[in-house]
Amino acid sequence: MLPLLLILHIFIGSTLAGIGVIFALSMGYDTLVPILVTASVGFVAGFPVSYAIARKLA
Repeated sequence: MLPLLLILHIFIGSTLAGIGVIFALSMGYDTLVPILVTASVGFVAGFPVSYAIARKLA
């Protein structure tokens, strides 16, 4: 299940990180720190989401 989780995280983590960056930019936070924070939160939030989807698929 670990390889499936990692493959899913490539797509889900980058999608959530991108959503976070777009959210930060749309709220007017255009400096480095808010963009990195929201991208990091999206990346980390991708792990439990990927785990849940991998568990449903396996």
